Parts: sequence; C-alpha cells; structure tokens
Amino acid sequence: MSSAPIGVFDSGIGGLSVLRHLHRLLPCEDLIYVADSAHAPYGDRSPHEIQARAEEITRFLTGQGCKLVVMACNTATAAAAGTVRAASPVPVIGVEPGVKPAAMATRNGVVGILATRGTLQSAKYGHLVNRFGREITLISQICDGLADQVEAGQTTSPATRSLLRRYLAPIMERGADTLALGCTHYPFLIPLIREILGPGVTIIDTGGAVARQALRQLREENLHPDTQRHGGLSVFTSGDRERVARQMEAFWEGAADLHPLPSIAPPAIPFQAEKISPPA
Repeated sequence: MSSAPIGVFDSGIGGLSVLRHLHRLLPCEDLIYVADSAHAPYGDRSPHEIQARAEEITRFLTGQGCKLVVMACNTATAAAAGTVRAASPVPVIGVEPGVKPAAMATRNGVVGILATRGTLQSAKYGHLVNRFGREITLISQICDGLADQVEAGQTTSPATRSLLRRYLAPIMERGADTLALGCTHYPFLIPLIREILGPGVTIIDTGGAVARQALRQLREENLHPDTQRHGGLSVFTSGDRERVARQMEAFWEGAADLHPLPSIAPPAIPFQAEKISPPA
C-alpha cells in the first residue's frame, strides 16, 4: 500500500496551496486532488452541507485506493473532521487556522486571522482560541468574498485589492505583527498581502505544517515509498472542467489528468500516474 496515492480535497482550487507543499516535501508520492468547485466556497454553506460533501468525497478518495486523505480546507476541517475520521478506513489530516504558530511567532502579542465565516464561527475555532489565544490579542476577520476572488483567478485585481485593504484595516490599526491565513485560498494572495502590510508582518501559512504532518503519518504507518521517482497528479472536479483547467494552469506548474467527479463514489480503479515537475 506504500505505492498508493494520497488524496486531497477542497471546495475549489484553494487546496492547491496545500498540494504544492505536499508535492515539494513528498515528490515521489502520487496525488489525487478533488476540487469540489460546484459547491465552492464551503465557507458560505451550512455545517450539515459541508459534512455531507466531506464524507462523500472522502469515500470517493478511499474508493480510489488512497492511503491518506488531507482535508485541505479549514472550513471542512472545522465542520466535519471528526465524523470523517470516524468513518474513514485510512488516516485523515485536516488544516486549522494557524492560531498556535501565530501565537508563538508574534513579538508584540497582537495577531490577525483572516478566514471564512464558517471557520471563524465554528466551535473548533473557539477551542483553538481558548487553548492558544488567551495570552495574545487576536483580531479574527471574516473575509466574505475573498475565496471567490481566488477561484475567479483575480489574485491581483483592483476588486481583490479593495477587499484585502478593507479586511486588513482593523488588523493594521491594532498594530498586529503576525497574520495567520485561515483559508487555503489565501496563500495565493500573499504577494498582495505583503504589498499592503509591508515587510514587518510575519505571515503564517499552515500548508507546510500539513505536509510535514502527512510525512510523519506515512512514516508511522510505514506507507512512505522508498523511491526517487516523481509522483503523478490526477484531478477530479464537480465543477466546470474548462474553468478548472484554466485554474490549474494559473496555480499549478506541471501536468495533471482532469476528470469529472462522480456523484457517487465508484469502485476503486487503478491509479494512472503522470510525471509532473515540482511547482516553482
């Protein structure tokens, strides 16, 4: 089973920010990515809807023979990680807003968090704040519409810049020296965020930590292949394939097979690896 693929999913293409970290750290692993674009963004949906989608996609990925599933979405992790892990026959890793690493990184004790409404209003986020945010001043900023801008490929547009300025304003006014990105779409906006905030603010992207956790999990389960081969990428989407193909060209460097996501998980089929180059 060490040669089996790793499954990754998000409500759209935001999870590619996590996929890039996984491929850099684990270049020999085959990857299957599900872009649930027909239901993006999860941050605008009810916990019940998100849980149902997360469970169905996880069933699909394990049906494809995946040895590990990464929920590359903060909102899905907050709403469904517990139930998905309980039902999955393979390990499941989620992502969380970087409250802990931000609290450890701040020098002046003031931290900003950018995330979706679903993430910031979840019980899981409240638990994170109670556990790691008591000793800092935490400014939690709901960013309605920001993930949509990334989905549309508008990472540098005037509209995106205007949204970011509005959402970052209260964080800047409080003098935060650390900013955590609580949505996997937001790392694609880091250049614009740095331009607005300036060089003195530390930006926390938890994608690297997720990849390192995946490597630890695979080693513990003896599932990491000992090989120098380049892994392959296969992408499934519930949305418009032409649009997702354009998004892949913008946010991923390398080849990938693109397929429609079945509404019901099919029986496992052999994974066909395609050679891809490491992202820049």
